Amino acid sequence: MEPDFDRLVQRASSDTAAADVLFARLYAELHRIAEYNLRRAGSTITLDTTSLLHEAYLNLSGRSAVTFTDEARFLAYASRAMRGLVIDYARRRRTLKRGRHIEITLSDNEVSPVSTQDSEELEQLGVALEDLGHLDPALAELVDLHFFCGFSFIEIAKLRGSSERTIQRDWRKARLLLQRSLTDVDGAVEE
Repeated sequence: MEPDFDRLVQRASSDTAAADVLFARLYAELHRIAEYNLRRAGSTITLDTTSLLHEAYLNLSGRSAVTFTDEARFLAYASRAMRGLVIDYARRRRTLKRGRHIEITLSDNEVSPVSTQDSEELEQLGVALEDLGHLDPALAELVDLHFFCGFSFIEIAKLRGSSERTIQRDWRKARLLLQRSLTDVDGAVEE
């Protein structure tokens, strides 16, 4: 990675002009990540890619205490912000579906409403990832980069400066921890 780009990523934490330049430079990549996040959420989310990307940018630019040491950290953080927005959107849609709030929508691109099961699964995954982030932030970042950003293990290895085999091993560990966390949530819900 080019040293100027690394400096730009680091300056973006405290300099809004640098953050704007970084956003413009990574716009295509961030748009792809937003698209991937929405595809992962399924057809139940009616939010469009550009709206998600711009909401995530507003979320990112409003944070002053966040620092990015490199591109991988920035992209993982952006993906986490998008994931959180998708989960919040699904939660709001589920609340609307249950009749707790009335909203009139004049959009022609409304597809199907969020299924309760899908939005609950998204919410559970979000909670499990937050728990994983407290336990091992690097594993949570790996899940964001692979599962939500759509990066391959080779791309993540390059971003992190490690081997593909290490990334695969960490991925298996992250999946096991997430699976355990999700099983614990399901067990607690059923009781």
